[in-house]
Amino acid sequence: MQLRVPGPTPCPPQALEAQGKEMINHRGEEFRKLILDITWSLKQMFQTQDDVLILTASGTGGLEAAIVNTLSPGDKVLALSIGAFGDRFSDIAHNFGAEVEKLDFEWGRAAHPEVVEKRLKDDSRIKAVMVTHNETSTGVTNDLEAISRVAKEYDKLLLVDAVSSLSCIDLPVDLWGCDVVVTASQKGWMSPPGLAMVSISERGWKAVSEAQMPRYYWDLSRARSFLEKGQTPWTPAISTLYALYSTLKLMEGEGLANIIKRHVRVGDRARMRIEELGLSLFPKEAYSNTVTAVNIPSDVDSRKLLTTMRRKYNIVLAGGQQRLSGKIFRIGHMGWVGEEDIDQIIVALKKALPESKR
Repeated sequence: MQLRVPGPTPCPPQALEAQGKEMINHRGEEFRKLILDITWSLKQMFQTQDDVLILTASGTGGLEAAIVNTLSPGDKVLALSIGAFGDRFSDIAHNFGAEVEKLDFEWGRAAHPEVVEKRLKDDSRIKAVMVTHNETSTGVTNDLEAISRVAKEYDKLLLVDAVSSLSCIDLPVDLWGCDVVVTASQKGWMSPPGLAMVSISERGWKAVSEAQMPRYYWDLSRARSFLEKGQTPWTPAISTLYALYSTLKLMEGEGLANIIKRHVRVGDRARMRIEELGLSLFPKEAYSNTVTAVNIPSDVDSRKLLTTMRRKYNIVLAGGQQRLSGKIFRIGHMGWVGEEDIDQIIVALKKALPESKR
């Protein structure tokens, strides 16, 4: 079965084998070496000299940690949303008492930095800008570099959801001045679900020292103090750490620049081959190199198409989310993926589409 949803993603054999290793004492020397080695490797992939912390969580847990550690109830934040996951990031901040101003952009388009700049210029109360780098619900990648530049010009904290981008799409955390960046093991890192990885700048730590939102399990200050001892505050997902260690070694062997180039090639191939089938892409701009969103023809039953692809051709694709349910399907291509995987999907789609007519 070829799993081609936007996450979880397929794991290479090395990760699956590593995951089956025996448990170790998470307060012992073996674990200390493991987590410090992983942390060092993550910092290279984040392109940061600042702290990177590992939480036992999904990506959403990492996003909650980013919010509750840097904001206080009543803080005004500007939340940029171009899809379902931008909405989720905004909802988390709202639920913890932040005053959220949500900038909604048309699904299928990227956030406009000039609109962000106007809001920051007009409202000095805004403390932080929240943005999803890569929106898997629509297949669009935001211009994070430009958004970061605007946020820094107006001296705002920048919180970034990079769950489906980091390690696949270029994101030089330090160069772009991102204060808190969140990613997760089950995406481009080619590992099972269970870990969120969070980078924090010096400016981010200043915000942590002042923040008043409630936190306990997600306390990043506590996580940093335990990391200094080579530990985590709470029992970690040791098996997933084993897998992540193995995939980081694979990534180091390929090199980050080559990984990014490979995802560009795969994304280009997915879009080209989809259009060769006579299908249209859902995004109108800023195409993602980790997920391709495709409009479903009006005479094709979306549920039947996905079922046929899974049952008859052993390929699992994702449907649309929320307002896009039944209107698009999505091909995930992040992490352990090559052009040949895209070609297999296209061969199957060519057969499945006429078999899935209404």
